[in-house]
Amino acid sequence: MQLDPFMQSLGLKYPIFQGGMAWVADGRLAAAVSNAGGLGIIGAGHASGEVVAQEIERAKSLTDRPFGVNVMLLSPHVEDVVNVILKAHDSITVVTTGAGDPSKYLSMFKAADIKVVPVVASVAQAKRMARVGADAVVAEGMESGGHIGKLTTMALVPQVVDAVNIPVIAAGGIADGRGLAAAFMLGAVGVQMGTRFLVAAESKVHPDYKQAVLKAKDIDTVITGEYAGHPARVLKNPMAKRFIRLEKAEAAKTEPDFGEVEEIGNGSLRTAVLTGDRENGAYMAGQVAGLVKQAQPAAEILADVYEQATKLMGGV
Repeated sequence: MQLDPFMQSLGLKYPIFQGGMAWVADGRLAAAVSNAGGLGIIGAGHASGEVVAQEIERAKSLTDRPFGVNVMLLSPHVEDVVNVILKAHDSITVVTTGAGDPSKYLSMFKAADIKVVPVVASVAQAKRMARVGADAVVAEGMESGGHIGKLTTMALVPQVVDAVNIPVIAAGGIADGRGLAAAFMLGAVGVQMGTRFLVAAESKVHPDYKQAVLKAKDIDTVITGEYAGHPARVLKNPMAKRFIRLEKAEAAKTEPDFGEVEEIGNGSLRTAVLTGDRENGAYMAGQVAGLVKQAQPAAEILADVYEQATKLMGGV
């Protein structure tokens, strides 16, 4: 299977991005994915610039392959994180962005020869990113874990492909070679996967969190934050049930105030990743968690996905 020119320009063996999951995607996981031929991505999340700099150095010590950083634009540390990335521009190939408009930083990244690939959830967002000079976009459907939009991957990706003249990477609901092959059929040049990498051998996710993913069934995710305006897909657990119950109660009030509800969610992903706490941790995962049945090294994940897709597409 021949890679699209954009993927070739990144120096990849496989047209697969590892999702820049906050608190999960550290320098070790990113390096493992990059060493195996995919694009490893460090998730900056709400971490400080100092922490992101440490993870970049960690990745550099473990790989000489291309890797990227995901910038959470709503982070209070976003300016520091951007400066850290610019200082390390010789090592960073790609910046993906989420939760906002990266236009403010795009020219700086491009001047540093860093490709910018925003994550989008609608055609309108994709068009805007193409207009301001993004190199590609990740079109992410609501099947994905973490913060989501309103369109499914199957509906979103082909519409984005038709709407923009830059490469489109598909994300959301993709965990095997069938998903990669389907993404190609929809017009994407590759995929981004998060949930499958949650259980990678190199992932620092707590064993209890990993086991929850491995044991998940097709209907074991729920969406929290719908009423508060910040929907996120997570695995069902006591924390998720409590959050949904409280936000529904608040939404029923004449003048709802979701501040207290959102306070419950603050830091909940970090708690889940580091401690595995089911009572207070948010086990973010996509709807394909039910497909993830085995914990493997990142290299095996990438090879398995690509081999299956290649066979399905007749070895093209």
